[in-house]
Amino acid sequence: MRWTECISDAIGYIEEHITEEITIAEIAGAVNLSPFYFQKGFAMLCDFTVADYIRSRRLALAGSELMATDAKIIEIALKYGYDSPDSFTKAFTRFHGSTPSAVRKGGASIKSFAPLTIKFALEGGYSMDYKIVEKGEFAVVGLMRTFKYEEAQTEVPKLWGEFQQMAAGKEICSLYGINMDESMAGNEFQYLIADNYNPAKDTPEGFETKVIPSFTWAVFPCKGAMPRVMQELNKKIYSEWLPNCKDYEIAAGYCIEMYEDPAKYAKGVQDENYYSELWIPVKKKA
Repeated sequence: MRWTECISDAIGYIEEHITEEITIAEIAGAVNLSPFYFQKGFAMLCDFTVADYIRSRRLALAGSELMATDAKIIEIALKYGYDSPDSFTKAFTRFHGSTPSAVRKGGASIKSFAPLTIKFALEGGYSMDYKIVEKGEFAVVGLMRTFKYEEAQTEVPKLWGEFQQMAAGKEICSLYGINMDESMAGNEFQYLIADNYNPAKDTPEGFETKVIPSFTWAVFPCKGAMPRVMQELNKKIYSEWLPNCKDYEIAAGYCIEMYEDPAKYAKGVQDENYYSELWIPVKKKA
């Protein structure tokens, strides 16, 4: 099954179960994808997380139901996954810009959020440079935190800010940005800003060591100002390269960004020639 068809089927599954408690694992299982691959790919292809999509659809449906029926607000809240009127009111107001009570009384507008529709477009013909590299296990040292996928866009940049403020950040270079979801459950992941581990040096307080297993890696070069070019490359890999690659598939829940020293470039990471790489662990398809 093509990747776009899997996403389309997943959207259909979400719509059928929109008022039920559904997990990433259940949705991914319904379309025969690993939760990790599904979660990453959905976000790259659709520009928001699965959780954000489900939340927006539920709040949009709740708004329509609030306006068109006489159902009690608490009944609508419970139907769409909110345990209390307060939590529903806060989420509803953030999404619609009006409280449920204001909508029920009339005069307040609501927002629509239609189901996603995946359309086939004749594309392809794209060119992506990459190489396949065998690399044994290696150790890194860095600052690590655990995040939920839906928090990643706002929380990972905060970790980078924390790293840059730490004195140890002057001893530990930010050579890698490592995304690890070893269970590939797709609910949360560990993110590590890291350097190669040197056993001759002490590990600074607050930093951790981690061994990256031996893998076959698909290594994609990336040239241009960060973070835009890396974001664009990520999207191309998950929406174009992986779905259409006949020989390889994801082997494990790792993704590594490798960054050159910004000091080598006149404008640092914003330089148009700044070089970085994206590593994806792969294995031969059966």
